[in-house]
Amino acid sequence: MKLPYWVRGDTNAFFGFGVNVLVNVLTLTGLCIGVVHMASGDVFGTILPALGVALVFGNIYYTYLARRLARKENRTDVTAMPYGPSVPHMFIVIFVIMLPIYLRTDDPVRAWQAGLAWAFIIGVIVLIGAFVGPYIRKYAPRAALLGTLAGISITFISMNPAAQMWDMAWIALPVFALLLVGLLTDVKLPGNIPIGLAALLLGTAIGWIGGAMSVPDVEAAAGDIALAVPDLKVGLLFDGLGDMAPLLATAIPLGVYNFTEAMTNVESASTAGDNYNLRSVLLADGAGAVIGSALGSPFPPAVYVGHPGWKAAGGRTGYSMATGVVIALLCFLGMFGLLGALLPTPAIVPILLYIGLLIGAQAFQATPRAHAAAVVAALIPNIASWASGQMDNALAAAGTSAAQVGDAALEGAGVFYHGLLVLGQGAILAGLVLGAMVAFIIDKRFWHAAIAAGSGTILSFIGLIHGEKVEWNANGQVALGYLFVAVVCVAFALAKVPPREPEPDEVDAEVPAPRPAPDLEKAPAPAA
Repeated sequence: MKLPYWVRGDTNAFFGFGVNVLVNVLTLTGLCIGVVHMASGDVFGTILPALGVALVFGNIYYTYLARRLARKENRTDVTAMPYGPSVPHMFIVIFVIMLPIYLRTDDPVRAWQAGLAWAFIIGVIVLIGAFVGPYIRKYAPRAALLGTLAGISITFISMNPAAQMWDMAWIALPVFALLLVGLLTDVKLPGNIPIGLAALLLGTAIGWIGGAMSVPDVEAAAGDIALAVPDLKVGLLFDGLGDMAPLLATAIPLGVYNFTEAMTNVESASTAGDNYNLRSVLLADGAGAVIGSALGSPFPPAVYVGHPGWKAAGGRTGYSMATGVVIALLCFLGMFGLLGALLPTPAIVPILLYIGLLIGAQAFQATPRAHAAAVVAALIPNIASWASGQMDNALAAAGTSAAQVGDAALEGAGVFYHGLLVLGQGAILAGLVLGAMVAFIIDKRFWHAAIAAGSGTILSFIGLIHGEKVEWNANGQVALGYLFVAVVCVAFALAKVPPREPEPDEVDAEVPAPRPAPDLEKAPAPAA
């Protein structure tokens, strides 16, 4: 079988996914300079080139995995997993790890060292998770896996971009409409112009014509362009690891988050028809974080949400490698300051809202209809985490905090902050537990539900979910609640209630049908 390196759909996926990664790199650049006040030379000369190395090798590796799977299954429609800097981790490493140290020491280098140590610990935990994750994926209901992934996508991936879009809707909405037409229908643009490129050009043109952009900003950003070659920053990393203990409280749950998110993304890809080996994916994720931290990047890369979206856009094996190479070159050349001045943010972020729509829809479409409530249950912790984070940011901007305002005052205003905070801590893992419990109860598989609830008991007791940090008896009242759920489920299991009989269409939803061998005469032709 002749497997092309590039098909027309790769062009669409490249512009869509490339813009996605571009947004995230622009964001983390702004966070380093604007929040932690790092020197632009350190950001453009070390952090971005280090991230570029991780991205180029990671995306080439995932392209290799896709081509290996395509040859193994004799198919030409395999889509590579998308890979880039993790969005939630960008904000967590800046605001939870680096900013407090900067505020305490007034030293951005100390903050940078802590970020590198934190990213390294994350990588090690993900490498360990490579040997645990496959068993979780094997036994967890699909509604729990896809539901918690949809929760991430709807909140952390979609909501901030949506807010940015409606803040300048006259730029963003035409871009969004063009993306929907090109990616959710079979309508093609004249000359098969890639929809992602057309959408970006449209938004940029509207922004510049409407006066949203500034020529002096572009001229100033052009002065930052310079070639930067990554090198080892092991000394900075070891200095950060010397004060490792305080970092473990967030690194352990976030490492668990990383391999849980990768696991749900692999499940999402499997639902779309591409069944990757989870261990191979997780080993690459962990190695990317370790290598990046050794080179100076505190931003762990990870497999992205959105594989089904790029598959629907026509992406196959080439788009991922091209994205890694192009973004890496932009990092090495210090081009991100210039790109941020040239491209209006509202023209870039609609692609993230598109991904949110697709992943949210998949969670319901690819699971049994009877499990719809389980999908919603898995969504809820991520919504709580996002909402409590927004409250924290708003209160901080007002010069106060929830602790200073007080729970009673917040509850008097109808804001149940403390409950949302507890519910949202460890949201990915909490969503997995809650979704699994509900799915098993719906199926009247009460022993399985009791095990899921028992897992919630242990995880909340040690603080991996519903706790501020990892410690013994992190949240005893929540652990007790899960324990009582387990007792209730055991009582029904002992009553020998017969399990729910699945509907015929549920078998198809849970077990993908065997794929026929492709008609190679009709395989997509390489792009010109």
